[in-house]
Amino acid sequence: MKHKLSDIATIQSGVYAKPELEGEVYYLQARHFDRQRQFNPTVKPDLKGDRKIEKHFLHPGDLLVAAKGYDHFAVEYKGIIKPAVASSMFIVVKLQDKKVLPAFLAWHINNLHTQKLLSDAARGTALPSITNSALGNLKIPIPSIEKQKLILQIHELHVQENKLKEHINSLREKQIQQQIINAIK
Repeated sequence: MKHKLSDIATIQSGVYAKPELEGEVYYLQARHFDRQRQFNPTVKPDLKGDRKIEKHFLHPGDLLVAAKGYDHFAVEYKGIIKPAVASSMFIVVKLQDKKVLPAFLAWHINNLHTQKLLSDAARGTALPSITNSALGNLKIPIPSIEKQKLILQIHELHVQENKLKEHINSLREKQIQQQIINAIK
């Protein structure tokens, strides 16, 4: 059974703030994530904490969905760095339904089919962006928690397989280059 995302989560925009050199709050931006959607742990806090910012603090299990650009990726905030807020580059999704794992929802948003739907819903030419309501209208299948965990395990194995293939290709390339160098000598 599919549910609209807005029926199982609250959806809000990230915060627009001006980063400072010194701060105590992490201001998460798209540049803090690599192409594999992994967080760069060397990020430093760059916002001052105040009441306006505190009400936007992220909690473990919140999702950040890139609202602007061509890749509307989703990442789960795991609370490794805190306190943290999402920049206005992101839409923050706070799951209300305990029948959905945050990692499963992030996986679902990141899959090619959903990314196509989000790209089709994006507006603007220079920097396409999705709205909170477009994200909220997204239909989410909710299998059992056991199936969600199984899907995530399969996905993780696929990611590991791809990393191994890249490593093997890199080693093979070095081997071939060395053979060519040896043949020249």
